[in-house]
Amino acid sequence: MAKKRTGNPWMPAPDYGRGLTGLSINLLVANVPASVSFAKSVLKAGIVYEDPDFAVLRHGDASWMLHADHTYENHPLSGIVGPLVGRGAGVEIRLHNTDPDAAEKRARDADYTVLAGASDKPHGLREVYIIDPDGYCWVMDAPTRDED
Repeated sequence: MAKKRTGNPWMPAPDYGRGLTGLSINLLVANVPASVSFAKSVLKAGIVYEDPDFAVLRHGDASWMLHADHTYENHPLSGIVGPLVGRGAGVEIRLHNTDPDAAEKRARDADYTVLAGASDKPHGLREVYIIDPDGYCWVMDAPTRDED
């Protein structure tokens, strides 16, 4: 399937690619607008750029990319991810210092799957586990208060 974007992207792909440093996360998704909607409403992510094929999102210091499945039709991953349900099995994508109780409420209000509700963990974090439209597991956490 051809790309759906019309017009020019926000910046030339080679310029964007050459500017990436450190760890980069690229999620392959069935529907970019649906994944962006989840990121905006539940994760409270900001949109750096969005079109029907590709998006860049930001939350605090974290940023990540979304690529529509159809943009990967000639990529080695295309035969692996296309038929999968729950693509992110075994991976947690964490947004630290994010209110897990508020994220849980937003997820439940929007009928997303809350895998595990907000709770305090022995490692000093309060966490919630939420599944996005493509089956990726997002964990929002915040430090618990020290108890004397």
